[in-house]
Amino acid sequence: MKILLSEEELRAGVEKMSSQIDQAYAGKPLTIIGVLTGSVVLLADTIRLLSMPLRVGVVQAASYDGACRGELRINSDLMPDISGHDVLLIDDIFDTGHTLKKLVDQMKSLSPTSLRTAVLMRKSGRQEVEFDVDFIAFDIPDEFVVGYGLDFNDEYRNLPYLATLAPEDVAPRDLGSDGIQQ
Repeated sequence: MKILLSEEELRAGVEKMSSQIDQAYAGKPLTIIGVLTGSVVLLADTIRLLSMPLRVGVVQAASYDGACRGELRINSDLMPDISGHDVLLIDDIFDTGHTLKKLVDQMKSLSPTSLRTAVLMRKSGRQEVEFDVDFIAFDIPDEFVVGYGLDFNDEYRNLPYLATLAPEDVAPRDLGSDGIQQ
């Protein structure tokens, strides 16, 4: 594991992005929707830095089961009504773009006044869909990252920095019939 962004670098990037969000909304009430589970740390840090009146909710979107990518599942049961509200959707990472684009498409059907997006990081060279994120704290290389809310197999979310995992750390593991790694 190698540290990609330190605690201090993360704090500075989130402060800069939060300032841009503050300026863009100029004190207008805002509904912020965080994408579970990876954005929880970013969501908490961001809302503490914003000065406008806020409503906060979450939506769950998952397309990974361990290291394997599957079909996107969206659960919006914990999301407040966004009809007629300015909405900011916060996610941890913009990788291929499929998750954020599908979430935005679904949320647009709920008639918000406006809908913008913010991400902690955008991976270079991974985008597969036509989509522009409104607020980005960091551009990062195409490496597997953990920490600051991001996980691998539900581990590492609690790291206060962003780290890269080596390819052998994220390779599928062979398990015996007893479930123990071979």
